[in-house]
Amino acid sequence: MNNYMQIHKYLKQFDIKPSVQRTAVMEYLLAHKTHPTIEEIYASLSPQMPTLSKTTIYNTLNLFVDKGAVLQLAIDEKNARYDADISDHAHFMCNSCGKVYDLFSLNKELFKKPALEGFDINSVEISYSGICSSCKNLN
Repeated sequence: MNNYMQIHKYLKQFDIKPSVQRTAVMEYLLAHKTHPTIEEIYASLSPQMPTLSKTTIYNTLNLFVDKGAVLQLAIDEKNARYDADISDHAHFMCNSCGKVYDLFSLNKELFKKPALEGFDINSVEISYSGICSSCKNLN
């Protein structure tokens, strides 16, 4: 979906008015499935877009999250991370290298929103942490 017009169509599905900055941020998220931080997105996009600011990226990502086009992950205690894959899946963060991985092989029942009296549940986030296979093999 890394085509400019496809990204515009995708943003419009979530009632997001496409702009040059919004399109660039979404294109980055779709192309880099690394669950980037605002700083990583800024470092990658700012050389081609000198007028881009971290505030613009922050506001853009907040809009994407509010509209449901992107997930904001709470897996990293230091930084918010973002994921353009909004399908039901969990995440794993390596305590050694800091990479965040998608986990799709979990039972889909885990993602059902339970009916709890007195609570309106909007989302379910499942995350794990430990040592990834790459770091484990280094030791």
